[in-house]
Amino acid sequence: YPDILVWDEIYLAVHHCLLGHIPATEPAAKSAKVREDSKEEENRLAATTTITTLPHLPPHQQPPSQSGQVTPTQAVPQPATARIQPLHPLTHVKKLYSHPQAWGQCKNFLAAYLKGVERQDVSSTSKAAQLVGDDTTGTSAAISSRIAAELNGLDVLAQGIEDNEGNSTRFFVVRRQSSSPSSSADAVSGSITAAGAGQETAPADDQGGEAAEFKTLVSFTVDHGSPGALADCLEIFKKYGLNLTSINTRPSGEAAWHYIFFVEFMGRKLAEGQGGAVNEALQELDRVAKSWRWLGSWENALLEP
Repeated sequence: YPDILVWDEIYLAVHHCLLGHIPATEPAAKSAKVREDSKEEENRLAATTTITTLPHLPPHQQPPSQSGQVTPTQAVPQPATARIQPLHPLTHVKKLYSHPQAWGQCKNFLAAYLKGVERQDVSSTSKAAQLVGDDTTGTSAAISSRIAAELNGLDVLAQGIEDNEGNSTRFFVVRRQSSSPSSSADAVSGSITAAGAGQETAPADDQGGEAAEFKTLVSFTVDHGSPGALADCLEIFKKYGLNLTSINTRPSGEAAWHYIFFVEFMGRKLAEGQGGAVNEALQELDRVAKSWRWLGSWENALLEP
C-alpha cells in the first residue's frame, strides 16, 4: 500500500476475560451467586484500574498488582502469581483459543489455572469467542472481551486475567496520502526505494520540535549476500543520533529467508529543504539500503501531557 502513512498512535487499555460455558452440573444457586460475584469483581476491577493504571505508559512500566497461586518448579522456584481467581470452576476446559498476543499477556493466570490445556492461535480474540460459541461440547474457552461474551452467548468464567492491571495495546492511525504533491496535508516527496520508485510525503507542518516528541517508522531491505549490510544500515541511525525504539522483520517475498526490516525511532521527517537529522539519515539510507520506504512520522503518545 504505497499511499498509506502512519498518522498517529493510540494506546488503549485491554482487559482480558476467559469466556466459555458454565458446566451444566454447577448448581443454579451457585451460578447465580457467582454471577453476582462476577459483577462485584467487575466493579472492583474498574475502580482499581482507575486508581493504578497509567495510560501514557507502556505495559512494562505499569505498577504491579498480583495475587493467586502458581506451583513452584525446579526451573522456576518462585513463579509469578495470578492477580485474580476464576469466577467458575475450569476443570471442564480442554482447549483454549485466542490471538497469540493474548497468551503472553495472561501467562500467570494460565499457568495457575489452565496449565497444560491445549492452546490454538486464531486471527483475533473476537474469532476465538466465535469458535467457542460454536463449540457444542462446551469444553473450550477463549481469551477475549466481555462484549464478545455478550455477542456470542458465552459466560464469563474469569475476568481481568491479564498479568498487568495496566495492560494496553498500541494502535496506529493510518491515512492515505494526498494524490496532489502540492496539497497542504502532504508537502514533501521522497524515495520509496533506492531506485526512486514512487513518492512519499510528510505533513506540511512537520518542522522543528524535540526528537523525543515524535516517532518515525521506516522499512528497508538489504543485500542478503553482502556481509554487514544490515549493520551498515543500522549504523546510519547511530551516526545521526536517532534513538531506535523497535526493530521488527517480515518476509520480504523476494526469496526464502530474505526479510524486510521495520525500524521505529525518535524524531520526525521535516519538510523538503528543512534539513534535520532524520532527513539526512534517510538520504544516506537511500545510498546504503537495497530499497527503503518512509512510513510516516507522528507525535509520541507516551509523553505526559
